[in-house]
Amino acid sequence: MVSTLNGAPSLRPLNAASTTTKLMSVILLEKSLEEPDRIVGELLQPGGVQALEQLGLRDCLEDIDGIDVKGYWVSYHGEPVLLEYPKSSPTSPTPLGRAFHHGRFVMKLRAAALSCPNVTVVETKVTGLVTSSHTEEVLGVECMTKDVKDCYFAQLTVAADGYNSEFRKEHHQYAPKRRSKFYGLELIDAKLPAPNTGHVLVSDHPPVLMYQIGTHETRILIDIPDNFPLASVKNGGVKGYMRNNILPQLPEGAQQSFSNALEQGQLRSMPNSFLPASANKTPGLVILGDALNMRHPLTGGGMTVAFNDVCLLRDLLSPERVPTLSNTGLVLEQLAEFHWRRKNSSSVINILAQALYALFAADSESLRALQRGCFRYFQIGPVSGPIGLLAGLIKKPLVLVSHFFSVAFLSIWVLLCDTPLTHLILFPYYAFMILYTASIVLLPYVWTEIWY
Repeated sequence: MVSTLNGAPSLRPLNAASTTTKLMSVILLEKSLEEPDRIVGELLQPGGVQALEQLGLRDCLEDIDGIDVKGYWVSYHGEPVLLEYPKSSPTSPTPLGRAFHHGRFVMKLRAAALSCPNVTVVETKVTGLVTSSHTEEVLGVECMTKDVKDCYFAQLTVAADGYNSEFRKEHHQYAPKRRSKFYGLELIDAKLPAPNTGHVLVSDHPPVLMYQIGTHETRILIDIPDNFPLASVKNGGVKGYMRNNILPQLPEGAQQSFSNALEQGQLRSMPNSFLPASANKTPGLVILGDALNMRHPLTGGGMTVAFNDVCLLRDLLSPERVPTLSNTGLVLEQLAEFHWRRKNSSSVINILAQALYALFAADSESLRALQRGCFRYFQIGPVSGPIGLLAGLIKKPLVLVSHFFSVAFLSIWVLLCDTPLTHLILFPYYAFMILYTASIVLLPYVWTEIWY
């Protein structure tokens, strides 16, 4: 039997529906069965769509007024470039991501879980883990159901309780690190320059992300670093920053709907955190999703990582490999393999998200030079590699490293072309600082993926 904990509403039912195909008995515990209304989990990259197909849950993307996503439209100080997801061959169709209302997608996943005969869904609030006093093995969970204490026991407990996980503190080696927040608004009937693409606006301010999530609705996410002076109280707070600095740089077709949404005051926020994965070492417990691993949501890779994790975990814990989940020693061996094998896909998305955010939120001259070089790289290519990495289609960390340092060398060339003759004597220093900055942006995250 497997019990799945509260939180991470898109991952819980997905895990339940996919696991039950292996003839396990699953208890799915949900704090609330109402449709969630959140500003996270609204963009699924093509790699995540492929994972859903592998799990037999591709139809959960249908009939939710979702929008196909073909790539990205990036604006650098008003200069645009269109980047499409790469085809696997010249004759194959363009891979598609999907943007949607988070709650509608979750309800389809729940319906899929409910249709499985081996899944029992219970609306209850999980309050803690039940552990053995002798072996520290997790035996199940404690719950509160309509003010009545309850317990559910299982051979394996899966904790997927999201970025604000209650269970991470005791069973995860690391704590999340936050640099900024995304503030979100829902725009009605906004007209975007490039339909069916994610829009990224890069300027002198931190990045802005826009994508259509329904026939009439468009999500806008505005990154605001912690203690950001332009969003201070004396400058009008977050709304003042948006009105004075973000509104003028938006595409013309989105400005009125943005102004209307801002006036209506439906502003919500979410923390942008980084959390390296920690190996699951507690007998009887698996931690998944944002409770296990987080990266900046700029690239929209969170669900893609989580869904690929479910695919891998399903295979590693299959009856062919693990005849019974009560064999905790064998389960822990499989979880150790899971920790390292998942890095084939997760490390690329994690590193890319953190590195791109550092460039797009550039706060130094060297980072701004890299930002400019990155945009020029998008313009002249080859871009199939970087966009394939972003889409979750290319799962090769070395490809990411090679492209990132190609951007660094192009940044040096662009700077050389723009450097006046009178300043050429300082160019070697500028070039060194660009390479140094590229290294300190990328390599710590590469090391994190290798070491942790």
